[in-house]
Amino acid sequence: MKKLVLFALKLGVSVAILVYLVYQAHANEVFPDLIAREKDWGLIAAACVAYVAALAITFVRWWYLVRALGIPLSLHESFRLGFLGFLFNLAPMGIVGGDLLKAVMLGRHFPEHRAESLVTVFVDRVIGLYVLFLVATVAIFATGVWRLEVASVQIACQAVWLFTAVGTVAVLVPLGPDFTQGRSTELLGRIPYAGRPLKKMILAVRTYRTQIPVLLGSGLATVAVHALLVLVLYWLCAGLYASHPTLGTHFVVGPVSSATAIIPVSLGPFEFVLDALYAAIPLPDGGYMARGQGFVVALGYRVITVVIAAIGWFYYLGSRREVAEVMHDATAESSPNGVL
Repeated sequence: MKKLVLFALKLGVSVAILVYLVYQAHANEVFPDLIAREKDWGLIAAACVAYVAALAITFVRWWYLVRALGIPLSLHESFRLGFLGFLFNLAPMGIVGGDLLKAVMLGRHFPEHRAESLVTVFVDRVIGLYVLFLVATVAIFATGVWRLEVASVQIACQAVWLFTAVGTVAVLVPLGPDFTQGRSTELLGRIPYAGRPLKKMILAVRTYRTQIPVLLGSGLATVAVHALLVLVLYWLCAGLYASHPTLGTHFVVGPVSSATAIIPVSLGPFEFVLDALYAAIPLPDGGYMARGQGFVVALGYRVITVVIAAIGWFYYLGSRREVAEVMHDATAESSPNGVL
């Protein structure tokens, strides 16, 4: 019952935001205007290529983190699991998430590293989110957007700074020395049922303390990922609208909008924030984008992700039985009594 209520709440929030954005787009005649406009299909195609490149780097980054823990995963297999995870992250809410699917599939391939498998996915996601906030923070100061006296922009900037500060502490603490000399880990390891896998996960996370070059390399790769995703939005926006924000502005609106990934709702927050920021930040000619145009750009961004996710669908067709078994295992592992 609890899961059903949570699913309904997530769905309701997503639908409400999307209905509002569609209403705004129609009220400003954004859709008829878009149809009448001449589009630059070359830039839109470039946006698709940039997204594929960014996604490929994330797969290599995860493979790099997996190998650092001594798990002999091949690069080809990391791409297979990566595309499957990407597909399931786009699947309807309520289904097993792509990150958990990747972790469980990796654990099935290497049973002696099941706890470490979950840690690699967790660390990969943490690096992605943390660097996202860092890129947004640097862009906010570099472009001077924080000086705009617009409520939505001020709130977005302050939220990014807060999460960057909290994220910095959260990243540095696990990498610091263990002042309890391992006693806290041993104590957690005695917790009934969950203690043993929890202890293995903590030890796996601490293994990365001796892999600082790996973490730094993953961080630099993530900067490239977010830069490419900014280009995706910029080229998509430029391909749809002749008058559009600068590339520097996109280094703010892109990461800030993408940071809504921390909200457990599949659709809505990204589109809402992107549309609000587009309408609040001045264009080079002094004008502003109309409300609803940001929603159209976000919709195009979503279409690109769905098209690329089709690659994961082909991988899924070739391993349906394995995925079905993994989904059953993942459901058990995500339950309170699940054991890694």
